[in-house]
Amino acid sequence: MLKSIYRLAIELTNHKFSSMAVKHFASSKLSKRFIPSFAKVYNINTEEMQEKMDTFPTLQQFFIRNLKPHVRPIDSGKNSVVSPVDAVIEKKGAITDSLQIRAKGIDYSVGEMLSDPELAKKYMGGSYMVLYLSPSHYHKIHTPISGNVTKQWTLGGKSYPVNQMGLKYGKEPLAKNYRRLTEIEHDGKHVVVVKVGAMFVNSIELTHESEQLVKGEEMAYFSFGSTVILLFEKDGFMMEESLKEKEEVKVGQRIGTWLS
Repeated sequence: MLKSIYRLAIELTNHKFSSMAVKHFASSKLSKRFIPSFAKVYNINTEEMQEKMDTFPTLQQFFIRNLKPHVRPIDSGKNSVVSPVDAVIEKKGAITDSLQIRAKGIDYSVGEMLSDPELAKKYMGGSYMVLYLSPSHYHKIHTPISGNVTKQWTLGGKSYPVNQMGLKYGKEPLAKNYRRLTEIEHDGKHVVVVKVGAMFVNSIELTHESEQLVKGEEMAYFSFGSTVILLFEKDGFMMEESLKEKEEVKVGQRIGTWLS
């Protein structure tokens, strides 16, 4: 029953006009007055911000705020892979032969997530990491490893919540949500960075222009909270053993090693 009620609520609040209303308000001058309370409620570290709080014209601009240079140092290890976002590690593990990723007790097909069963086969036996961004997090997305963009595509339509309730009761949110995917090749191996849109707002903006990416550089941003999923090819990546689920990571923090 709860699942049905929750899905119905999602459908009723996820139509075009409600989405447009949310976007319109967050981008309006009226939303500026809500910035201080937003920062307080979510305990945002304003000392890290490049701009002062009273200079943001809208809530949306505050949400995609820049950080001061060097507050997110990028691990300089030659073969290190770094977190692309400030986030909580929601799930991590091996990509199984059954083409499923388990999140909150629900299985998600990697083939559906990529919308390409043949491409998904390349990642079987590899590893994955689900990184959840709350409203409190910095919402720029950075490159986890230097390399070349081999494929970039957009999938999905409606967006479901990507918080814990959404993962539990939504209709396959990680597979069906609006998402923009970037596959990066480094030294003959690949990683897919899956950027999953949040409820109401399907805005995932790409900011990189080159097909060559440098580790730690900005590649995209979310207009509102969401999730990033990393899919690593088999024998291409070794995850840091010390990282635990529910642990918070920061942009530039080492999350593993790229295997040559």
